[in-house]
Formats: sequence, structure tokens, C-alpha cells
Amino acid sequence: MANVNPNLRLRGLLLWWRKWGKKDWAIAATGFSTIVFILTYLSRRLPLPLDPAATASTTDNLVGLTLLHNARDRGALCLDGSLPGYHFRKGFGSGSNSWLLHIEGGGWCNTIASCLERKSTALGSSKYMDHQVRFSGILSHQSSQNPDFFNWNKVKIRYCDGASFAGHPQHEFKNGTKLLFRGQLIWEALLDELLAIGLFNAKQALLSGCSAGGLATLIHCDDFRERLPKDATVKCLADAGFFLDEKDVLGNYTMRSFYQDVIQLQGVAKSLQKKCITRKDPYKCLFPQEIIKETRTPIFLVNPAYDFWQIQHILVPDASDPQGYWKRCRMNLRYCNPSQMETLLGFRSSLIKALSDFQQKKEGGLFINSCFSHCQTWMAETWHSSTSPRINGKTIAESVGDWYFNRNMVKQIDCPYPCNPTCYNMDFT
Repeated sequence: MANVNPNLRLRGLLLWWRKWGKKDWAIAATGFSTIVFILTYLSRRLPLPLDPAATASTTDNLVGLTLLHNARDRGALCLDGSLPGYHFRKGFGSGSNSWLLHIEGGGWCNTIASCLERKSTALGSSKYMDHQVRFSGILSHQSSQNPDFFNWNKVKIRYCDGASFAGHPQHEFKNGTKLLFRGQLIWEALLDELLAIGLFNAKQALLSGCSAGGLATLIHCDDFRERLPKDATVKCLADAGFFLDEKDVLGNYTMRSFYQDVIQLQGVAKSLQKKCITRKDPYKCLFPQEIIKETRTPIFLVNPAYDFWQIQHILVPDASDPQGYWKRCRMNLRYCNPSQMETLLGFRSSLIKALSDFQQKKEGGLFINSCFSHCQTWMAETWHSSTSPRINGKTIAESVGDWYFNRNMVKQIDCPYPCNPTCYNMDFT
């Protein structure tokens, strides 16, 4: 079982993340953006064993940033008022009329303070976005790294609104606070631009996303389907986006409270399924367990049963562990004692239970491994390589491909930790 140990240059970043994690808005702004940076750094810098194709010229894998052309006229702007953006690589050969969109993750902001902090980062402003990003994993154009989708048109959608592309301007403050809640408008304007440059002719399409981007994928999945040609094959993939409405170790619903704040601050309820919000409190309709009940478009869920972000922010948030009993365990599962492992097993059981109805859907797909990880589709190391995590001999890429092209039904659920020796388990100690 591989344990990914950040090198010395990352130690300072990890310590910085933990420090900000003690603030109320850690989930929203700095905490997760640091995780995203760390994972990006790991995927580029750590000497992990890879297939030769995965270590090919990194320059060839870089894709430039495009700012949304008509965004200002439509009011589709980032938190700070800058233009939202995306990265686009044109498909080729048999993939010329096939499209894969991937929404990046980055948490949420639930208070004015956290959104103001966020707008000074790439998660709230295109001013701070990299002008070029590496396309790897599910976005790779190399057949050895991405066997089923390598030649498709690829779009990486940058995330700068803080509410999974579901905020609404009616909830903006009129008291001089310079924050724009335009996530829904960004989604609509972005989709219109992509339709104009070729998405409208798609024969096949897959909307995907990581973490908060995975949640955005679920929120907008049916709308994506409705905007594309009726004869196109359209499906959705949420990676590490199945956030649980579970109590923390002190018995508090930390994530529930957080989502309530996000919904109230940015008016997210207007983007949620109408059937759900007429029957339930809006916060419940932001949890994927409710979203997938009403989603008509086929969905594939990739999720680690021991998702480190959920363990560190839902099950054992900093405020729930003032004495540091969980300090080492939540950073590396090898340091968990039997009692802690029992708690983690219960958290895994809650995930499996929340997916019980979904498992019965013929058109749905699952890949639930027992890794201490988070997003797994956008890195070659975890998507598809000789050393990628596997369940029953299949990588995530192979499983998604089998599902998308109807080669096999895919309902892969791993045995409990530490049974899977193919896992990359994060080590934050």
C-alpha cells in the first residue's frame, strides 16, 4: 500500500493549512485551496512510479487559459468581478465530436469574511489563475494514460464563485461589500460559449468534476444533458463530490451547518432541484444523496471510502478535537488506534448506506475504494497507470470507460481499509 509522503518543500504549506483550519471559514477558502495546490504539486513533482507515457513532455501537456468572452455583458463574473475562465484542448480523430468537461474543485465560502479572503486567490479571481495548466489523468491526450477519452475535446473549467456554480446576484450585498455571487450565470455563459465552439455538435459528452466541482457536476448534470443534442450520449461523473450529512465525533452536524450558511449567503437554493426544495429544507438538497435521487442523466460516482477531506472537515473538524486525540490519525490512517478505526469504519458504512438506493439504478456507476485520498480522476497516478488504485483488477479509468460505453455494469465497492494494497494513501504527518 503506497503512502504518499509530502517532501520537505511541502511541510510549510501543510503547517499553514492546519493553522488556517482552526478558523471558522477553513472549509471554504484557504484549507481546501491548499489541498488542491498540494495535490497539484504532488502530481507534478513527487517521484512516483509512472508509465513512460505519463512522464512524457510536460510542455506538451500544458493548456492555455481562455477568459469567457461575453462574460461581462452577461454579468457572469468571479467573486471579485474578474472574468471567469477555462482551458480548452481540441479533440482529434474519432474524438472530434466528443467532449469531456471537468470542473475543478476548491471548497466553498460561507461568510463575507471567507468570500473576501477567497477573492484574492485563484478560487475567486482569474487575476490569480495560472495562464497554463497541465492536462493529465482524465484530461490527458495520451492513450496510455487515458484509454477511452484521450482524443476527445477537453475543457477544464476554472472555479471562481465559491458556491459550486450555484450562486445568484440577488443575494449580493448593497452595503459596499464588493462580492459578486454569479455562479449560476457563469455556468450558463460558459456552456453557451462551449456550445458555440463545437459542443452543440457533440455525439458523446461527459461532464465531470472534482470535490466542489463534483458537487457542481451533480447540480448541473440534467441541465447539461438538456442543452446538448437529443441523440448524443450524455453522462456525468462526480469525483470525491459525495459529501455526507453526518455528525462529527462530538455529535454536531458541522457540514449541515456549513451548507446552510452557503445557501443563505449566495442564494444557492434557486439552483437546486425544485422537487427537493418544496419537500425539504434547502440545505438537504445540496447534499448529493438527495441530488442523485431526482437526477435523470446517468451518473458515475468515484469516491474514496476514507476521503481525507471529509474525515478532516466533516467527521473530525478541528473544533471537535480540542485535545488532539485525533491529530495523528486524521493525518495518516496508520496512526489510528482500534477505537478510531471503528469510528472510521462507521463513516465508511454511512457512505455505503447513503448509496444503497443508487446501487439499484442500472444506469449508475460506482467506484468506491478504500484509499485515504480525495480527488482521483485528474492525476495519472490515480486515474490510470501501472500503479494506480484498482478494484477487482480495474483502474478508475477502465471502470469509467466500461460504464460510459456500456461494456459492463460497474458497481465497484472496495473492502474496508487497509485491504487494498494498490491505494495511494496520503500522509500529512
